[in-house]
Amino acid sequence: MVTWEDFGTKHTLVGLGLGQFLSLLVTSTGFSSSELSRKGINAPTSQSFLNYVFLALVYGSIMLYRRQALKAKWYYYLLLGLVDVEANFLVVKAYQYTSITSVMLLDCWTIPCVLFLTWFFLKTKYRFQKLVGVVICIAGLVVVVFSDVHSADRSGGSNPIKGDLLVIAGATLYGVSNVSEEYFVKSADRVELMAFLGIFGAIISACQISILERDELRSIHWTAGAALPFIGFSVAMFLFYSGVPILLKISGSTMLNLSLLTSDMWAVLIRIFAYHEKVDWMYFVAFAAVAVGLIVYSGGDKMEQNTAEVGDEEVGTGNRDVASTSAAQKDGTETATKK
Repeated sequence: MVTWEDFGTKHTLVGLGLGQFLSLLVTSTGFSSSELSRKGINAPTSQSFLNYVFLALVYGSIMLYRRQALKAKWYYYLLLGLVDVEANFLVVKAYQYTSITSVMLLDCWTIPCVLFLTWFFLKTKYRFQKLVGVVICIAGLVVVVFSDVHSADRSGGSNPIKGDLLVIAGATLYGVSNVSEEYFVKSADRVELMAFLGIFGAIISACQISILERDELRSIHWTAGAALPFIGFSVAMFLFYSGVPILLKISGSTMLNLSLLTSDMWAVLIRIFAYHEKVDWMYFVAFAAVAVGLIVYSGGDKMEQNTAEVGDEEVGTGNRDVASTSAAQKDGTETATKK
């Protein structure tokens, strides 16, 4: 039976708190991207490039200082860097072709991808309570979509089918990236992961920029108004990437993606209090649903830990019983021999 004590553990609270901090960072990157788009700057790979450079410099320096042998093959990190760069590129690119509502809904495809990949490759077993939490979170996001439709805040886009396919492809790559990072965090080293992700991400981004965004960068009139959103985006992404491995180790990739669902709700609150805009009441219902879903999903952690502890105690008791029985049999045998 689930009790409030299951939800109040330090493990659960840290996971929830860190997840919402990462969600706020995603919200800030969204506002930075919107500001760049408003200024007519369309360079998605260039926006992410500085983030990878920061990761390479900071975590690469720590890794060199440690002078430790690699715990995973370098070419695995190369593949992860390629997947991560292209996932970011595809989802940002999709905004040119389809509506924000479509991107927001289809981006949820990451969650079933993560559930399947962690179950198939990492052999993660999900309790029924966790699956219920996932369903509640997704239901909350669907409410947001209906709210946008209800408010007539949906534009079709220039090529919705192309945009939707880009989002699905990007969300699938996000799932692969998240699960791969979870594997490396738990089997290798967090600093090593971030360092190589930054190195290979920067190299791949630089190659892609030289091919796809060279003319766009030349046409940008670099002023403080254009440079600050770029820098703000990169700093927020650096903090986000630094926090992701910690949450992956604490709660796993499914909890990460569920936590990020609230980023759209945080954006709504910023619109209300910072820009004094009016929003539909359904947003608040959606925010509450996602919050409840996260708590329900996280509540299973304590139960699993208790089950494991009980199992260990039972095994220990069983071993002691076997040992006692063996000792009694041995004593009986020795007594019979003496007789």
